[in-house]
Amino acid sequence: MNTVAVTVPRHLPMALFLIRASIVLMLAPWIADKFLNPGHAIAVFEGFYGLGGIAEPLVYAIGIAQVLLVLCFALGALRTWSYGLVTLMHAGSTFSSWQQYLNPFEGANLLFFAAWPMLAACIALFLLRDYDQLLSVEQRRR
Repeated sequence: MNTVAVTVPRHLPMALFLIRASIVLMLAPWIADKFLNPGHAIAVFEGFYGLGGIAEPLVYAIGIAQVLLVLCFALGALRTWSYGLVTLMHAGSTFSSWQQYLNPFEGANLLFFAAWPMLAACIALFLLRDYDQLLSVEQRRR
């Protein structure tokens, strides 16, 4: 079996940690919204995902699941699962906003375009997850 020595650039761990921390900072208010203003979360589920009739207890349950997921993600735990699920969650949010991309200069629709670089950051972090070691509870796989 051939082994290849990989030299990790000196600043890569810090760069990956900053990406992880910034994603957590972006997700935190959206999760808090489910507990502080469940009516808004219900409107988002209906307006963007076509899921009408969601009751508040389900919003709270989704919020709890997201808290646990983002906590794992923030700690660098279960990286394949937590980074993958955060990426899929954000991809769903990004793609569900497709109508806003068709009318970028209407209302606040320009803000929706910020989802694309964040999606790219989520994907990059997922692809480089084995190198995300700074303040991570999981050690690098060999």
